[in-house]
Amino acid sequence: MNLLEKEELARTKAEELESASPEDIIRYAVDTFPNITFACSFGAEDVVLVDMLQKISPSTDVFYLDTDFHFKETYETRDLMQEKYNLDFVRVSPKITPEEQEAVHGAELWKSDPNACCNIRKVEPLTRILSQYDAWITGIRRDQAPTRANSKKVEYDAKFGLMKFNPIAHWTSEDVWDYIRANNVVYNPLHDQNYPSIGCEYCTRQVMPGEDPRAGRWSGNDKTECGLHK
Repeated sequence: MNLLEKEELARTKAEELESASPEDIIRYAVDTFPNITFACSFGAEDVVLVDMLQKISPSTDVFYLDTDFHFKETYETRDLMQEKYNLDFVRVSPKITPEEQEAVHGAELWKSDPNACCNIRKVEPLTRILSQYDAWITGIRRDQAPTRANSKKVEYDAKFGLMKFNPIAHWTSEDVWDYIRANNVVYNPLHDQNYPSIGCEYCTRQVMPGEDPRAGRWSGNDKTECGLHK
């Protein structure tokens, strides 16, 4: 399938599957693109999709970007999910250690240049792992941020050169939590401590009542995305 065919397929299927359930979108994705993967950050949306995937296509690869800077609760959530689903997450690491990064770029790069830190610890590793696949599944939702408001259920991801599926793009936060409660899904306990969006420990803070749900990410910067989706 060439680029134009992929772009046309994405447009057509985005329209056809707009009203489809997340489960039906996942079924279509894994049936059409067997060489597919799911990117898991262990946030609320992603644990929902892990649960769905395990019911629909348990052999599908699930990877996570280990930035070396995650909260301990995030790693604990990973371990609980591995045990519950008997699942081996694919660990994807940056090419350099935190110590090597500090030696080259100085201490606390996430403060002096958060975009550079994200590029090293997230974007490059993601680019590397996605180059091995024909399609990927994500947990992004349209109401998470203005940059995600126009996300389609099916897209051609020109940045990484593969098909992209966003099965719960239309869901609200309450839809996510209804699924978690109804299916007894393991989730990151930081969500119960005013962390609606969880990234690296150094760049994530609690969100106070009345604040935007993503206000806790890169607080004090105009940065709103790590570069994985926009």
